[in-house]
Amino acid sequence: MAWDEWEQLKAEAAKGTSSHTRLNQVAPDGGGGGGDLVVHQDDLGAVGHDAHLLYDEVKGCADIAGTGADKGGNGSTAQAAASLKSHGFQLGGALDTTVDVWSSQVKSVLQACAHISDHLDFTKKLHAEDDAKIGTVLRGGDGGAVPVSQLDEYFK
Repeated sequence: MAWDEWEQLKAEAAKGTSSHTRLNQVAPDGGGGGGDLVVHQDDLGAVGHDAHLLYDEVKGCADIAGTGADKGGNGSTAQAAASLKSHGFQLGGALDTTVDVWSSQVKSVLQACAHISDHLDFTKKLHAEDDAKIGTVLRGGDGGAVPVSQLDEYFK
């Protein structure tokens, strides 16, 4: 909802006039287009591909815990935190906490990207199989598509 609309609704409520908020519904004039959701295989593939690219980019750029790792596997940020702590600086502990929280958030984003990519790949494959099955069932005697008039008979 736009900020101006919100302010208008608050002003109307303060005056005691009736205010109505419309959520998730089509305009009364019937606008908004048809009710069918159409998704093309190429669209799913493109979104899944973009999620995979984002995964690779985030994994390569956002790993502050492993960047500049020493022989023990501690990244340069963790090394700096340890050094600061050993010299009595409270910033060392805060830096450790920052790395832990950042790493946790990066893992969550990576998991979400992987989930999106995998799910869309699965969805694309599943619906292609469904389309093929439906296509074989809905063939006329001549091998062509069943006319809508004949399909309509199934719903009566």
